[in-house]
Amino acid sequence: MTDAPLLDVENLWVRFRTRSGVFDAVRGVSFTLGKERLGIVGESGSGKSMTGRAILRLIRPPGMIEADKLEMHGEDILSAPESRMRQLRGGRVSMIMQDPKFSLNPVMTVGQQLVEALRAHEKVSRGEARRRALAMLDEVAIRDPERVYELYPHEVSGGMGQRIMIAMMLLPSPEILIADEPTSALDVSVQLQVLDIIDKLVRDRGMGLMFISHDVNLVAKFCDRIVIMYAGRIVETCKADELRNARHPYTLGLLNSVPDLEHPRERLEVLKRDPEWREAPSVSARQ
Repeated sequence: MTDAPLLDVENLWVRFRTRSGVFDAVRGVSFTLGKERLGIVGESGSGKSMTGRAILRLIRPPGMIEADKLEMHGEDILSAPESRMRQLRGGRVSMIMQDPKFSLNPVMTVGQQLVEALRAHEKVSRGEARRRALAMLDEVAIRDPERVYELYPHEVSGGMGQRIMIAMMLLPSPEILIADEPTSALDVSVQLQVLDIIDKLVRDRGMGLMFISHDVNLVAKFCDRIVIMYAGRIVETCKADELRNARHPYTLGLLNSVPDLEHPRERLEVLKRDPEWREAPSVSARQ
């Protein structure tokens, strides 16, 4: 990566105070993101989504965010005031949540929500915002954008709802897109369509993509680099096309515990976990 990174994270911790003490959800994570597709993979509870939310400072008390460095294009976002973070969220960095049913406002039409997302970051007229919203719906391969523009979220399918979410997040033209398992609730055929849309938009716009998933094979085919997380730490990082050469037992366990049509096996392995992995130092994915 020759250019300065879009995102630079060093020694990130996310902690929660509980009745039994402080729980560390993310522990010493370090990575950079350039104009690339970075996949973050791990089981549920490994700290993937918490890492994405921490970048947007969406961790609320009793949660705490600590880091030696948390910069976006050289700007320190850890100490930025909340007013500045509201400008950055959606404007410079957007996040696609897992399920559109819980992310879209049920009492506002699709068009109202798209216009609101754009006008929150750009001073444009409602007419111009409507024109750009319709163009964005067309760009995410939605047929008859004008009809969908007037619908409410409950009137659209899951796949269309996810495309609407993508359109809403990309409408203000952010530099960074965080996709938190954007295809987990979709059928396989719709998954591929949504991934193709994300890939095309990211490449055409020269954005940085942080793709969070538990599907290691999907990430290997879709991303440029991969970060493997376990128990809040990074245990391994590699180029996507070198994933088959992974060395960490946890990464190998993930690969061997899911079916792979290209490398069929008679029996899938049960993922085994070593307690020592929890305390091993986090691997840096900074470039």
